[in-house]
Amino acid sequence: MPFSRQTPRVAVLVDTASTWGRGIISGIHSYSRQHGNWHLFIESRGTGESLSLPRGWTGDGVIGRIGTEEMARHLKRRRLPVVNVSGIQLPSAPFPTVANDMVSVGKMAAEYFLARGFRHFAYLTVRNLEYVVRQREAFRKTVEQAGFECLSHYAPSGADGSFPSWNLKIEDLARWLKSLPKPVAILTWSVCREVVHACHQARLHMPQEVALLSGSEDELLCASSPVPISGVSAACPQIGHEAAALLDRLMHGRRVSLQPRLLAPVGIVTRLSTDTLAITDPALVAALNHIQQNLSLPLAVGAVAKAAGISRSGLERRFTEFLHTTPALHISRLRIEQVKLLLRTTTLPVADISDRTGFSTPEYMTAVFRKSEGSTPLRYRRSQRPA
Repeated sequence: MPFSRQTPRVAVLVDTASTWGRGIISGIHSYSRQHGNWHLFIESRGTGESLSLPRGWTGDGVIGRIGTEEMARHLKRRRLPVVNVSGIQLPSAPFPTVANDMVSVGKMAAEYFLARGFRHFAYLTVRNLEYVVRQREAFRKTVEQAGFECLSHYAPSGADGSFPSWNLKIEDLARWLKSLPKPVAILTWSVCREVVHACHQARLHMPQEVALLSGSEDELLCASSPVPISGVSAACPQIGHEAAALLDRLMHGRRVSLQPRLLAPVGIVTRLSTDTLAITDPALVAALNHIQQNLSLPLAVGAVAKAAGISRSGLERRFTEFLHTTPALHISRLRIEQVKLLLRTTTLPVADISDRTGFSTPEYMTAVFRKSEGSTPLRYRRSQRPA
């Protein structure tokens, strides 16, 4: 298409090397195609590389991962409309923000491990990484509310502070892992493959003794690990799409809110590193597997007990002892998580979602959803979709 100065020129300062960055760019591109095919200026960049506008570049707006004070000052000097897609909160960078909801990541990870029967938990990250504190605290709070303790450990960071140093001593990490009660469920922001290497050195079995979940899903790095690593998948295309919508408003001279817009993660990609149940009771394992395999069907607690080969009272007792919940509440929570996933990622009507998630009627699903989430399904869907 011939170049026209009526077509917005937009710089995208986001790394292209990660699943996160490519997802953000995909969402921006999707919005651009729907609104005039913007001229997007994107360069191949690795995670942690310095990103800035070239000297003399003239454009109409910027979408970027603004993670440093230096980058924030650089963009403010250019006096262009800017939208931030980083979860890092810089007081000196009052840009409109669309980002991953770190609190929801931590809560989702804890509930994921709790549903698998874990009683021992740990959080692992690099030092001085302030923007993941919200994730760590949500993980810890959810674990503690279930009656368990969460231990924390910090590894030395590399040059940019976001990733572990290549000088990280695997021996030290292995000693820490050996000291933890087993089986242990670990959530980490960026120290993933190092844990796999440390488990190998300490002769710890994954996932039977150490179950590892990455708080940031990266398809290539997680899947290519010696033990493939499970990860929490962020709503990256939606973040990119909504960031582009905000920028469009700014480029047209409209005002937008500076209140950060935080989108909940899409779900968890389960790979070998967490593919286990930390439960030794065979009847409870059978019950949990039966629930997982039949979640879209009507599930009576008595029928679950029968499938597990025990009485209803025996099932109730095991759920209370091992999972600190009841079978009915466990089923309801899993269904609500599935409802939330379908609301975020599909355009299915509420009635169809009710059918797919085992609720008897859409009205009953709405009532349960409102009690759990404090919102109706449709309001939740609108809150998770681009404006």
